[in-house]
Amino acid sequence: MARRLTAPLPRFALTPPEAAASIGVGPDFFDQHIRPEVEIVRRGRKCLVPVAELERWVRDNAEPVLPTPSTTNPKGISQ
Repeated sequence: MARRLTAPLPRFALTPPEAAASIGVGPDFFDQHIRPEVEIVRRGRKCLVPVAELERWVRDNAEPVLPTPSTTNPKGISQ
């Protein structure tokens, strides 16, 4: 009898719809704006997006956060 794994295995790659959902966008937006910028894995008809590629894309496309008014004094100097 085969033993069942008790803990879920980590995912190293996701399908395009899963990849889209993981970064909070729809499949159409993902296909049009993100998929051209990430490397994918193809085997036959199967297409997978490595999680590391999604993390890289998010990191590369992140914008710096500006200080909020509560963290600056009236002269605009950070506290």
